[in-house]
Amino acid sequence: MGIGYRELASALRDAIQAGTYPAGSTLPKQDEIAEEHGVNVNTVRKAVGVLEAEGLVTPVRRKGTVVRDRPPMRRLGVQRYAKSKWKFGLVAFAADREQSGRDWKPTDQTNKVQRTEADAHTAEALGVEIGAPVYERARLVKDAGTPTHTLTSYYLPEHVEGTPLVDPTPGPATPGGGFAVLTMQGYEPDHMTETFHARMPTPEELAELELPAGEPVMVLHRTTYTANDVAVEFARGIHAASRFSWSYSFKLPD
Repeated sequence: MGIGYRELASALRDAIQAGTYPAGSTLPKQDEIAEEHGVNVNTVRKAVGVLEAEGLVTPVRRKGTVVRDRPPMRRLGVQRYAKSKWKFGLVAFAADREQSGRDWKPTDQTNKVQRTEADAHTAEALGVEIGAPVYERARLVKDAGTPTHTLTSYYLPEHVEGTPLVDPTPGPATPGGGFAVLTMQGYEPDHMTETFHARMPTPEELAELELPAGEPVMVLHRTTYTANDVAVEFARGIHAASRFSWSYSFKLPD
């Protein structure tokens, strides 16, 4: 009696993780897998479907089932926000790129600015009522033409009115990004809280990030404060899970 599709999926998964089928390679044809493992093609089809749902492989037209790349980019932890970076013109996404040995240019980031109303998360973070006026700055970031994440920041009008943060020109607000603008306004970022969770993408996120089937997103909520604990930015990031590894270095607290 041949193995079932779950067992076959496990065997193929192990082969991918062992490097037998490296990232970017194509799995053997389904009839070849069926012959090798003594199963029918329908079992292979179901096993490959499991791997697609897990985000390990993706079907590519005229090529076959391709093993997905490992995350090409390290997303730094606290180091990406070092003042020595943004005060001298290196915004956070570019700090990630440089650490990962990848090129970047300002036009890798789009920019859409509008005045809107605070939703529940934004209101709580910025200490205002739901529906209070805020500025929304939404960016889509790409790496070599492939979307990696969106980042949407919210600011109080009294903090950013008339600054480059409300300028819709594509790219960072200034060479040092939004933190440099806030500093010029007298609201220098000092500390922040980041919270992450994973979920499956919405249809809009699926399209905007050009995600393959089965890939989750990592959702970031970030609130940035001055040294006096004034909340000056709430940001929501939606990251394609396969585009990043998350790297944190820190001193253990007492």
